[in-house]
Amino acid sequence: MARDRVRPLRRAGARAVLAGSLAAAALGCAALAAQPAASAAARPAGHDVSSHQGAVDWAAARSRGASFVYVKATESTTYRNPYFGQQYDGARRAGLLRGAYHFAVPGQSSGRAQAEYFVRNGGGWSADGHTLPPAVDLEHNPYAKDAKDGSRDRCYGLGPAAMTAWIAAFSDEVRLRTGRRPVIYTTTSWWDACTGRSRAFGATHALWLARYAPAPGPLPAGWSYWTLWQHQDGRGTLPGDQNLFNGSFEQLRRFATGR
Repeated sequence: MARDRVRPLRRAGARAVLAGSLAAAALGCAALAAQPAASAAARPAGHDVSSHQGAVDWAAARSRGASFVYVKATESTTYRNPYFGQQYDGARRAGLLRGAYHFAVPGQSSGRAQAEYFVRNGGGWSADGHTLPPAVDLEHNPYAKDAKDGSRDRCYGLGPAAMTAWIAAFSDEVRLRTGRRPVIYTTTSWWDACTGRSRAFGATHALWLARYAPAPGPLPAGWSYWTLWQHQDGRGTLPGDQNLFNGSFEQLRRFATGR
């Protein structure tokens, strides 16, 4: 996601390029057809936050039109957002639908280990109508060092087969522990490059697409529509990055409950 969403493990100031999307949920969420950007005003608006937003004024966010929020819970197996409780519980008290996300660092530990850490530290789910399914943030490696030729290892040192296996292991563990498949947040460029254009996840995982542009543009391989779209960074109306849900508020509520 945007730079303020990533906690550097080695150095500060690393920039992360976010991306993501939602597909049909594993518990039977109805498919939502992608709509043109012109109708964006009719879609529920939301945002995502991390420790960089600190203690959020949730009443103000609600008054500015926020319907939902994703809160960063964890990263790798070593970090938990110190503001998670205030952000996650505060959003619920203000009447927002809220969910937790994990910033994946596939080169550091297994998908299963990171999923276990995530769920144990805030990444759970309940069919209470207020909790969105867990999400995993898969994007360019913000900790990669420049190679001699100026390129960067955006795929955490993993080839497409290994990356696909890592994502599958993370997803399987989240589903085992929560009953839901995680939402996958990614960009089209990262997904196609780092998974080799894998189509293995689109039918069972909701897509949270990251693209700062007037329209969603081409989707990652395997998805025919987006469920969430992160369309603007932290300079918008709501705290953190700006998002839209691809449907009505009632559909958003159904997505949360898994129906």
